[in-house]
Amino acid sequence: MSVKVSLALASLFAVAAAGFACTHDSARYTRKQAQKSLGKLETPGIEIGEFKMGRVVDGDTIHVDGLDSSLRLLGVDTEETFKHDSERRAFDAGWDVYKKGVRGSSPRPVKFATPMGMTAKEWADNWFAGVEKVRLERDHPAEIRDRYNRYLAYVLANKNGTWLNYNVEAVRAGMGPYFPKYGQSRRYHKDFVAAEAEAKAAHRGIWAPGAQAYDDYPEREAWWGARGEFVAAWRAEAEGTDGVGGKPNYIDLTHWDALNQLEALVGKEVVILATVGEVQIGEKGPTRVTLSRAQKSDFPLIFFDKDVFGTSGIAGWKGEWVTVTGTPSVYENKHTHKKQLQVVIDHASQITLSPVPGLTKTTLPPPSPTQTPVSPSADNPD
Repeated sequence: MSVKVSLALASLFAVAAAGFACTHDSARYTRKQAQKSLGKLETPGIEIGEFKMGRVVDGDTIHVDGLDSSLRLLGVDTEETFKHDSERRAFDAGWDVYKKGVRGSSPRPVKFATPMGMTAKEWADNWFAGVEKVRLERDHPAEIRDRYNRYLAYVLANKNGTWLNYNVEAVRAGMGPYFPKYGQSRRYHKDFVAAEAEAKAAHRGIWAPGAQAYDDYPEREAWWGARGEFVAAWRAEAEGTDGVGGKPNYIDLTHWDALNQLEALVGKEVVILATVGEVQIGEKGPTRVTLSRAQKSDFPLIFFDKDVFGTSGIAGWKGEWVTVTGTPSVYENKHTHKKQLQVVIDHASQITLSPVPGLTKTTLPPPSPTQTPVSPSADNPD
């Protein structure tokens, strides 16, 4: 779940002017320090900076001063809080009936409000009580924002003289499981695994017998774990060991500079890691599959052969991880002359699907005329 971050820079400066203490040695949190932290937001690097603690929204959502965009906590995902009367009325019908109703016919686990979500919020309120500042850090220097423009971060706070990682401590308390759905934590993977094992052994939070929490965590963890391992295996090849032996033609589409890297490798083979976005089947022209990057800035794969598209199985993997081997090229719209990078898929073997428990690759038949048409390549807007 996201960590929503609000309030303007002016608000941050107003707090600083009031003499808010926000450095390790309790010095004043000055305008200059605020500018330094904010200046790092769009700069690649592990450290983002220190910010005044705001309010807790729920177990994995807080507000801090100074950021104009929301922030997603890495490695943790607590359950939802009750926000609407309709949710409470559905819950009042009975816990078992409520769970069954929200899942419906979904083949995958879904998120919904639970009493455990409310407990996680209360626990977060207590954990951050008295905390004046938090330190935000990244998992990887190039992983700055997600698809929805949220900053990606770990939130650390000084608790009784020790800087603790809230993300890990929430898992240790049983407020949520380790969440590697978007990739295992590079920096804290062992800490998250140990924290979850400790919480399970002690039957804390969501792991307590009879807790009114999601009862399908084995299914969720199998799904998230498979995704995390798929990403970790790709990263091991891409990044090598301690920066040695990496492959510069391996492009993680979530990185801020991914399109620049692809542009520099036009005409050369690349291996792209991404999740599948939209699928637009061409009735007469090619089929277009986007790889998720950022809203209005997804990356297109072009299938001129419908059999290749169907055999690849990518149509059934929306939202899931894939790797794509191909050669980036530049397409120019003949009407607008707008240029766009793309990869043409000529063979189904260019697509590798992440393993998803319970999801089987399906070979699609040729599309019918009733399916959504698509114009050739970049002619089709996002």
